[in-house]
Amino acid sequence: MNEKFAILDEFKFEIQPVGVKYLVRPPEGISRLDQRMALCEMLRKAQEGEAFYADMKNHTCEAGPYVLGQTEVEPQLVSGEFGAGLGAFKDNRAAARVYNYIPRIARNAVNYIVFSPLDKLSFDPDVMIFLVPTSQAWILLRAMSYNTGKMWSSRYSSVIGCAWLLVYPFLSGEVNFITSGMGFGMRRRHLFQDGLQFIAIPFDQLPSIMSTLSDMPWIPEPFKPEGLDYVKQLRQRLGLE
Repeated sequence: MNEKFAILDEFKFEIQPVGVKYLVRPPEGISRLDQRMALCEMLRKAQEGEAFYADMKNHTCEAGPYVLGQTEVEPQLVSGEFGAGLGAFKDNRAAARVYNYIPRIARNAVNYIVFSPLDKLSFDPDVMIFLVPTSQAWILLRAMSYNTGKMWSSRYSSVIGCAWLLVYPFLSGEVNFITSGMGFGMRRRHLFQDGLQFIAIPFDQLPSIMSTLSDMPWIPEPFKPEGLDYVKQLRQRLGLE
């Protein structure tokens, strides 16, 4: 495991975290994906233990190259005809609205996307994506706000969920979290177990979160067996009772 992320070994994850990298040129030492699939399927493949990179020809779903800034989408998608036809929305106008706010990397800024599970990570990721039970998501999100008091905020849409995991954190610099099973395409493809938490951490927050995980108590005093006594004593010390 990359030494920068050694603290993550303490979680004993059932599903491997995945590092994602955006590149203009192909990476060295990593093989090109030898299949065609949707962007969300690539994430699942990396979770299962493979490191690889993909280019525009590897995609089967129009959403992937679109949110990566590699192509434009067909008028039938932007107009909402396709989304309404799938039953994802009531009508064209509702389906078309999402294209006004879906996060998207600037056109032609990215030619390749690299995926690697944590145990094979050989690069500095632009986004690290976790899929964990709520108990572990709670620790990761606490590590984001422990030193700063930052608000936890979740951003998502019922379609093109890949954009909120892969692109939104990269562009915004914000940690995003999403409950698995809520996205239209990922659910249709039966990719991820329902009810887990995706946590997507951008590159500029990874160092501080890793450092905080090493310093922060993962189990706060009020959650320990003597927690009720601890809270009572704290209240008394502060003059709250």
